[in-house]
Amino acid sequence: MIVREAYSSEMGTVGELRLEAYRAQNLLAENPGYADTLQVLGADGHGEVLVALEDARMLGTVVLEAWHPASEVARAADEAEIRGLAVAPQAQSHGVGRALVRAAVDRATTRGARQVVLSTRPAMKAAQRLYLAEGFTRIPDRDWSPVPGVALLAFARLLTA
Repeated sequence: MIVREAYSSEMGTVGELRLEAYRAQNLLAENPGYADTLQVLGADGHGEVLVALEDARMLGTVVLEAWHPASEVARAADEAEIRGLAVAPQAQSHGVGRALVRAAVDRATTRGARQVVLSTRPAMKAAQRLYLAEGFTRIPDRDWSPVPGVALLAFARLLTA
Protein backbone atom coordinates (compact mmCIF):
# COMPACT_ATOMS: atom_id res chain seq x y z
CA MET A 1 0.00 0.00 0.00
CA ILE A 2 1.18 3.50 -0.77
CA VAL A 3 -0.06 6.81 0.60
CA ARG A 4 0.37 9.88 -1.57
CA GLU A 5 -1.26 13.18 -2.37
CA ALA A 6 -4.37 12.80 -4.53
CA TYR A 7 -4.27 13.99 -8.12
CA SER A 8 -6.87 16.55 -9.12
CA SER A 9 -8.25 14.00 -11.59
CA GLU A 10 -8.98 11.66 -8.63
CA MET A 11 -11.08 14.06 -6.57
CA GLY A 12 -14.38 12.63 -7.86
CA THR A 13 -13.31 9.14 -6.82
CA VAL A 14 -12.12 10.48 -3.45
CA GLY A 15 -15.53 12.07 -2.83
CA GLU A 16 -17.37 8.88 -3.76
CA LEU A 17 -15.13 6.81 -1.47
CA ARG A 18 -15.92 9.15 1.43
CA LEU A 19 -19.65 8.86 0.75
CA GLU A 20 -19.45 5.07 0.55
CA ALA A 21 -17.56 4.86 3.86
CA TYR A 22 -19.86 7.26 5.70
CA ARG A 23 -23.03 5.67 4.33
CA ALA A 24 -21.82 2.18 5.28
CA GLN A 25 -21.74 3.34 8.91
CA ASN A 26 -25.00 5.32 8.62
CA LEU A 27 -23.14 8.52 9.51
CA LEU A 28 -25.13 10.80 7.23
CA ALA A 29 -28.58 10.08 8.72
CA GLU A 30 -28.57 13.04 11.16
CA ASN A 31 -26.96 15.45 8.68
CA PRO A 32 -27.59 14.39 5.06
CA GLY A 33 -26.27 17.75 3.83
CA TYR A 34 -22.78 16.74 4.95
CA ALA A 35 -22.62 14.51 1.87
CA ASP A 36 -22.05 17.63 -0.23
CA THR A 37 -19.10 18.63 1.96
CA LEU A 38 -17.61 15.14 1.83
CA GLN A 39 -17.63 15.12 -1.94
CA VAL A 40 -15.50 18.25 -2.24
CA LEU A 41 -13.50 18.31 1.01
CA GLY A 42 -9.98 19.50 0.31
CA ALA A 43 -10.70 20.71 -3.21
CA ASP A 44 -10.92 24.33 -2.03
CA GLY A 45 -7.17 24.64 -1.50
CA HIS A 46 -7.43 24.51 2.31
CA GLY A 47 -6.04 21.06 2.58
CA GLU A 48 -3.84 18.35 1.29
CA VAL A 49 -5.88 15.32 0.23
CA LEU A 50 -4.02 12.06 0.80
CA VAL A 51 -5.06 8.71 -0.63
CA ALA A 52 -4.07 5.15 0.18
CA LEU A 53 -3.76 2.88 -2.85
CA GLU A 54 -2.99 -0.75 -3.45
CA ASP A 55 -2.77 -2.24 -6.92
CA ALA A 56 -4.24 1.01 -8.33
CA ARG A 57 -7.35 0.65 -6.09
CA MET A 58 -8.15 3.58 -3.83
CA LEU A 59 -8.66 2.21 -0.32
CA GLY A 60 -8.93 5.35 1.76
CA THR A 61 -8.43 9.06 2.08
CA VAL A 62 -7.81 11.82 4.60
CA VAL A 63 -7.37 15.59 4.47
CA LEU A 64 -4.66 17.51 6.32
CA GLU A 65 -5.39 21.21 6.71
CA ALA A 66 -3.13 23.89 8.09
CA TRP A 67 -4.97 26.29 10.38
CA HIS A 68 -6.99 28.97 8.60
CA PRO A 69 -9.73 31.32 9.82
CA ALA A 70 -12.49 28.84 8.92
CA SER A 71 -10.84 25.84 10.61
CA GLU A 72 -13.26 23.67 12.53
CA VAL A 73 -11.10 22.45 15.43
CA ALA A 74 -7.66 24.04 14.91
CA ARG A 75 -7.35 27.34 16.77
CA ALA A 76 -3.86 28.60 16.03
CA ALA A 77 -1.31 28.87 13.24
CA ASP A 78 0.84 26.15 14.82
CA GLU A 79 -1.97 23.58 14.60
CA ALA A 80 -3.01 21.35 11.74
CA GLU A 81 -6.31 19.55 11.41
CA ILE A 82 -7.16 16.09 10.13
CA ARG A 83 -10.53 15.87 8.39
CA GLY A 84 -12.57 13.38 6.44
CA LEU A 85 -10.74 10.16 7.25
CA ALA A 86 -12.55 7.51 5.23
CA VAL A 87 -11.69 3.90 4.43
CA ALA A 88 -13.59 1.86 1.89
CA PRO A 89 -15.77 -0.68 3.75
CA GLN A 90 -13.99 -3.67 2.17
CA ALA A 91 -10.58 -2.27 3.25
CA GLN A 92 -11.39 -1.58 6.89
CA SER A 93 -9.38 -3.36 9.59
CA HIS A 94 -6.40 -3.75 7.25
CA GLY A 95 -4.24 -0.82 8.43
CA VAL A 96 -5.43 1.69 5.83
CA GLY A 97 -6.72 4.21 8.37
CA ARG A 98 -3.54 3.87 10.43
CA ALA A 99 -1.36 4.49 7.36
CA LEU A 100 -3.37 7.58 6.44
CA VAL A 101 -3.28 9.03 9.97
CA ARG A 102 0.47 8.42 10.23
CA ALA A 103 1.07 10.06 6.84
CA ALA A 104 -0.99 13.09 7.87
CA VAL A 105 0.85 13.39 11.20
CA ASP A 106 4.23 13.06 9.43
CA ARG A 107 3.30 15.81 6.98
CA ALA A 108 2.06 18.08 9.75
CA THR A 109 5.32 17.55 11.63
CA THR A 110 7.38 18.30 8.53
CA ARG A 111 5.41 21.51 7.99
CA GLY A 112 6.19 22.68 11.52
CA ALA A 113 2.86 22.12 13.25
CA ARG A 114 3.04 21.83 17.03
CA GLN A 115 -0.20 19.89 17.33
CA VAL A 116 -2.65 17.97 15.16
CA VAL A 117 -6.34 18.11 16.05
CA LEU A 118 -9.43 16.38 14.72
CA SER A 119 -13.04 15.68 15.52
CA THR A 120 -15.07 12.50 15.23
CA ARG A 121 -18.59 11.31 15.89
CA PRO A 122 -19.26 9.39 19.14
CA ALA A 123 -20.47 6.41 17.06
CA MET A 124 -17.11 6.14 15.27
CA LYS A 125 -15.60 3.80 17.86
CA ALA A 126 -13.04 2.21 15.53
CA ALA A 127 -11.73 5.65 14.54
CA GLN A 128 -11.48 6.65 18.19
CA ARG A 129 -9.49 3.50 19.01
CA LEU A 130 -7.17 4.29 16.11
CA TYR A 131 -6.64 7.88 17.22
CA LEU A 132 -5.88 6.83 20.80
CA ALA A 133 -3.46 4.15 19.57
CA GLU A 134 -1.71 6.79 17.46
CA GLY A 135 -1.10 9.07 20.44
CA PHE A 136 -4.13 11.34 20.29
CA THR A 137 -5.92 12.32 23.49
CA ARG A 138 -9.41 13.70 24.07
CA ILE A 139 -9.77 17.46 24.33
CA PRO A 140 -13.38 17.85 25.51
CA ASP A 141 -13.14 21.65 25.64
CA ARG A 142 -13.15 21.59 21.81
CA ASP A 143 -16.12 19.24 21.38
CA TRP A 144 -18.69 20.90 19.17
CA SER A 145 -21.84 20.50 17.12
CA PRO A 146 -21.94 21.62 13.47
CA VAL A 147 -25.74 21.20 13.31
CA PRO A 148 -28.36 20.39 15.96
CA GLY A 149 -28.33 16.70 16.85
CA VAL A 150 -24.77 16.05 15.61
CA ALA A 151 -22.11 15.93 18.34
CA LEU A 152 -18.40 15.85 17.54
CA LEU A 153 -15.65 14.79 19.93
CA ALA A 154 -12.27 16.52 19.66
CA PHE A 155 -8.85 14.85 19.87
CA ALA A 156 -5.31 16.23 19.73
CA ARG A 157 -1.78 14.96 19.39
CA LEU A 158 1.28 16.99 20.31
CA LEU A 159 4.05 16.73 17.74
CA THR A 160 7.80 16.61 18.15
CA ALA A 161 10.29 17.76 15.56
